[in-house]
Amino acid sequence: MNDLAPLVQDAEADFAAAALPAELEDAKARYLGKSGRITEQLKALGALAPDEKKARGAQINAAKQQVEALLNARRAALAQAELDAQLKAEALDVTLPGRRRGTGGLHPITRARMRIEEIFGSMGFDVADGPEIETDWYSFTALNNPENHPARSMQDTFYVDLKDADGGWLNLRPHTSPMQVRYARAHAARHAGAATMPDIRVIVPGRTYRVDSDATHSPMFHQVEGLWIGENVSFKDLKSLYLNFVQAYFETTDVELRFRPSYFPFTEPSAEIDVRFGSGPLEGRWLEISGSGQVHPQVVRNMGLDPERYIGFAFGSGIDRLAMLRYGISDLRLFFEGDLRFLAQFV
Repeated sequence: MNDLAPLVQDAEADFAAAALPAELEDAKARYLGKSGRITEQLKALGALAPDEKKARGAQINAAKQQVEALLNARRAALAQAELDAQLKAEALDVTLPGRRRGTGGLHPITRARMRIEEIFGSMGFDVADGPEIETDWYSFTALNNPENHPARSMQDTFYVDLKDADGGWLNLRPHTSPMQVRYARAHAARHAGAATMPDIRVIVPGRTYRVDSDATHSPMFHQVEGLWIGENVSFKDLKSLYLNFVQAYFETTDVELRFRPSYFPFTEPSAEIDVRFGSGPLEGRWLEISGSGQVHPQVVRNMGLDPERYIGFAFGSGIDRLAMLRYGISDLRLFFEGDLRFLAQFV
């Protein structure tokens, strides 16, 4: 009988030479396939005598099991080699420095708004918030700006395709002044019947909307309006209050204010407030930062108050403009473009 040991050795050598799974399957066919060497040995059993057939069959089955064991071992080795190569290709270099998650921070407009609220809060002012979609009456008529009045073009805004209960078109508020009227009416209602009413002192910061867009204007911008009404409030109080605010906001006493006559339908007399710094990059230049004036008697009436008894002033400042001056920004649009290279400066 043929010795089967060389056959097993040949199979081992052929399996070891296979570098790819497909090559290993080709080698398997040469030994265990339909025409393989082990299969040919099994086919030859039919020509042997019964006694020889039994002994020879046992030898062939033993050789077949050895070949199958060698085949499975080589398959496992090739699979492990493929896995090792894949892991090596996808491995992380743990010697590299880690990538830290960036630290976030408040937007410069938010920082400016919080600073404004803190300063006026320290001077006894409440901070109020109101609806950004407002009625025509609160946005214009209550502020002595009736329908078809030419002054409405000064606050040209966006309208919503809905009307309020009185038939007026709803709009995106062009200023935060509507909340001054809402706050004053609520304040007057709370103290109705009292012999005296505490002064109304409130600021209203928030988003506002106008049809305007360039380097210094945006269709959506941020404004803070202030209101102080009482029985003995004068324009002198406005000058003192706003000077204290500017000095605190810019952290300097080297600053001047100038009040220029102007026109606003909701105040009379009215004035623009300009600021001039005595040092720094804006030294010597007059810069407009706010509108102001004594609250118009009709607006006082619309607040539910008697203009013969109550008097006061209002002012409106652009938070974006104040932020631009504080941080030295020349283009308003940078605040709203979301460029992390710009915003990271304020973290």
